[in-house]
Amino acid sequence: MRPEILFPLFAPVTSLKGVGQRIATLLEKAAGPKVVDLLWHLPREVIDRSEEPTIQAALPDRIATITAHVDRHEVPPTRKRPYRVLLRDGTGFMTLVFFHADQRYMANLLPEGEQVVVSGRIELFNGVKQIVHPDHVVPVAKRGDIPMVEPVYPLTAGLTGNSVRKAVTQALERAPDLPEWLDESYRARQGWPGWREALTAAHAPSAEGALSPLSKARQRLAFDELLANQLALAIMRRRAKRQAGREIAGDKRLRRKALAALPFDLTGSQIEALKEINADMAAKQRMLRLLQGDVGSGKTVVALMAMLNAVECGGQAALMAPTEILARQHFETIGPLAEAAGIRVAVLTGRDKGKARRALLESLAAGEIDLIVGTHALFQDDVIFRDLMLAVVDEQHRFGVHQRLNLAAKGKAVDMLVMTATPIPRTLMMSAYGDLDGSRLTDKPPGRKPVRTVVVAAPRIEEVVAGIERQMTAGAKIYWVCPLVEESETSDMAAAEQRFSALRERFGETRVALVHGRMKGTEKEAAMARFAEGEAQILVATTVIEVGVNVPEATVMVIEHAERFGLAQLHQLRGRIGRGDKASTCILLRSEQLTETARERLKTLAETEDGFIIAEKDLELRGAGEILGTRQSGLPAFRLADIALHGELMKAAHDDSRLILDRDPELEGERGKRLRTLLYLFERDAAIATLRSG
Repeated sequence: MRPEILFPLFAPVTSLKGVGQRIATLLEKAAGPKVVDLLWHLPREVIDRSEEPTIQAALPDRIATITAHVDRHEVPPTRKRPYRVLLRDGTGFMTLVFFHADQRYMANLLPEGEQVVVSGRIELFNGVKQIVHPDHVVPVAKRGDIPMVEPVYPLTAGLTGNSVRKAVTQALERAPDLPEWLDESYRARQGWPGWREALTAAHAPSAEGALSPLSKARQRLAFDELLANQLALAIMRRRAKRQAGREIAGDKRLRRKALAALPFDLTGSQIEALKEINADMAAKQRMLRLLQGDVGSGKTVVALMAMLNAVECGGQAALMAPTEILARQHFETIGPLAEAAGIRVAVLTGRDKGKARRALLESLAAGEIDLIVGTHALFQDDVIFRDLMLAVVDEQHRFGVHQRLNLAAKGKAVDMLVMTATPIPRTLMMSAYGDLDGSRLTDKPPGRKPVRTVVVAAPRIEEVVAGIERQMTAGAKIYWVCPLVEESETSDMAAAEQRFSALRERFGETRVALVHGRMKGTEKEAAMARFAEGEAQILVATTVIEVGVNVPEATVMVIEHAERFGLAQLHQLRGRIGRGDKASTCILLRSEQLTETARERLKTLAETEDGFIIAEKDLELRGAGEILGTRQSGLPAFRLADIALHGELMKAAHDDSRLILDRDPELEGERGKRLRTLLYLFERDAAIATLRSG
């Protein structure tokens, strides 16, 4: 049960004074539905109202707080016209402008002849100074009510800064004094305030510097959030590790046959990863391991060897991929090697229906299928295994943790291997996959040539087309990637369909194929097949080719408007070429105007092919929110921490959570009980339920 001291924070925002259903809906959109969400909704800038000039000295486009007399009201003939109020002081006149104003309300707010204090942004209109909709209007006696430094909160359409400030103020009043859960000596070394003090300071920044994620108050709050995240992951991981596994150690007979059928030797890092995986599988605890490796680093072969280990012990294995294309590609890679080993493999996707599907499921339940490759279709209730020993999940960040567990629930004490081709920086690895051990594939497969990457300005596109024509004469295949499907009126981006038409006109109907996300699955596959095996030499595509297309003959990739893509995405796209034994080139077509960040991104890509260096740079340039592509289900959304800036804090939270659980595994001690409050505060209730259930 959540401790009673936190109840006021977990009440709905409608429990706050002045927050009706309309405002509550907007607050929920901006921050969240509960009072505690407002505590985490920090200001993004400050307005300084301390400048108090005369009307004459007030400068346009500056925030000013002015004391003046109300001279007269100019009431418009209709409410469609602006309502004006003239103010004067000893130095001159100015106007206050209001739209859709109510005459009675205005007369009460600004009584003629009275002295008032107004604050807002000064503008010039026809040579006269004015403030449109001042932020504050008060009688002189109440000038102290205007905050001289005012926090500005992130808003959503229809929500005013005033409504948010009032709601946040009430939320802060409800924040209780909670007993300190941080290690006191660590907190003293960092010079951090207590939790409530940090919260108050973060919402009342005295200057721009207080908004920095590296200010003492914000660092303290970020660490709390990271510690809750790391502690919850560590508790879940301990529980998973405590669950008895099965000792899976086969006699290598199938693996030897599959290795003999491989056209090349395993790389050093593949051998190292297999050692770690085999040791995990042979242990008494369940395996939970993440296998990271760039596109083409040979993850599928490593996964196959692990799956054959399970089959040697009389069990079954499953490999789950996020898309049908990727699942079928894994099936094609695995097929010949599985055949050489003499085992039975099947593929199951959403497309499989009726009799064929029923027959496949019967064979699986009877144990006649040793290894199955599939999509989400493997989760369905009617998919039953005779004895699932190992589940492999590819591109884990496309699935939530719960989906990973759903697949594991299809067997008894199932070992779990998770794979990703998205190189993940270490700090992000801790936040997204803190419950997993990690193995990395860092070598390129034998015979792979490096990919040369060049950055070319868009006006030189004709040279690029002439260059690919020469390559095509020599038999090369070319990817041409565009960011949008069709030209929109507001966008100058080259669209796939436009580019497709232009290239088809130049090279002829049959030599150019098109694939994009809006096409039907069958159309996509037909286009891909024409490119992979047929006469098409150019494939114009949107980013649908980023994952899971394997055409070794493709040696050139042109990426149009490369500056619009994220670094990790560009790296993934580039991984589609250089898969054969021929030298390959990636051409990044960029627009003439580049932001500093875009320039930095393209420079990094041209300089290195190392996915891990690229991932660290991407984190630095973009922050954690987008690092795994769009927001992914596997990645926790931090409200107070920014992993790109708080990497050191993440490492400290990671180490602290391990130490806490070594000393007090059930969080029963004095600090342990306080840390339970922290877990509840950040809604990591599942971790506490895990503690209770042992």
